Formats: sequence, structure tokens, C-alpha cells
Amino acid sequence: MVGQGVLRECLRDDSVEGVLAIGRSSAGRHHPKLREIVLRDMFDFGAAGADLQGYDACFFCLGVSSAGMSEADYTRLTYDLTLGWAKELARVNPALTFVYVSGMGTNGKAMWAQVKGRTEQALLALFPSAYMVRLGMLRPVHGEVSKTRWTRIAYAVLWPLLPLVRLIAPGMVITTEELGRAMIRVARDGAPGRVLEMRDLRALGAL
Repeated sequence: MVGQGVLRECLRDDSVEGVLAIGRSSAGRHHPKLREIVLRDMFDFGAAGADLQGYDACFFCLGVSSAGMSEADYTRLTYDLTLGWAKELARVNPALTFVYVSGMGTNGKAMWAQVKGRTEQALLALFPSAYMVRLGMLRPVHGEVSKTRWTRIAYAVLWPLLPLVRLIAPGMVITTEELGRAMIRVARDGAPGRVLEMRDLRALGAL
């Protein structure tokens, strides 16, 4: 859902000249600004080659749930996958702004939080201009749908409650539209800090 929401805002924003989307499947959208590379193996970091050149920022929205996964498997799909692409991008363009979608609670005691924390630290050391987006609850507002079955079920159950949760705890929920605007603003203008919590994202994504 994150990638779908961010892509929508990039295509709508006049300050974004072009977008290269890389993923395991097509985004299913057609737009003059959009190019796509579909990879069966996302660990083939050199597959994009020269296509990575000429871009100012990377919005890294790939991610998996840690539910039912071992630490080794989760590390491979979180730390190893992210750093593989990050190192390739840093080689092509070390001045790139790297915006990584992390999670609220990163660096906590849970296994996923420790892995995310190590990933954040490695990215902050790799790029002079890297920002960690610690995302909490995401409210899809333009038809964004998760590809994970249990997430779709959870959202179907919780959907009526999200506006209430946002009203009671506004720092917990952000819309896909606000998140996309916030990430574009960070890439274009920077941010006060390199680790962005929900309150920072809400402020950056405001109209």
C-alpha cells in the first residue's frame, strides 16, 4: 500500500519529472512520467544497470511482515535486500537521497525492530542524505490494497475504526496521500532530522 500511495503522489506532483518503479510485478499504471522494471529476482541488484542513473531520490517501499518468520529469513528480506539495492544506488549516485520506509517502534526489543534498527543505521552511514520513515498505521484513501492476505483481512476489519483512531490519537495514523507528499517533500527539501516519526510525517505531508 505504501508503494501504491507514494507512486500516485509522485505522478500527480509537477515537481517530479520522472519515476522509475522497480518491483516483482507491474504497478498496473500507465503515465508519461512512469517507467517500470519488473524483476523476478529482487536480489539481482545489478539487473537495472544504467537505468538507475539520473535519479535524485529513491523511495524504498519494499517490505515484509515478520509474522511467522525466523530472524534469518526476516533479515534476508529486510536488511540484505535493502542494503543490496542501497549499495548499488550509492555506487551509481552517492549524492542520491535515500528515503527508507521503516516502522514505528524500530530499535525496540522485538526481533523485527532490531533488524529494522540495523538496517536504518547502515543506510544512515551509507548515504549523507538518508531519511528513515518510521511509519505507524496507514490509512489508504485512493483504493490502495495490500498484497498480503492477512493485511487485507485486518484492514477490512479495522477500516471503520481508522478515522476514530486518528481522531483520538492523531499521531498514530497517516493517509497514503499525506505519506506520499511527506516523502516527496523530504526528497526535495530535506527534513529537520534524519529519523522521521509519525508527528514529523504528518507535518511534512500537510497541505
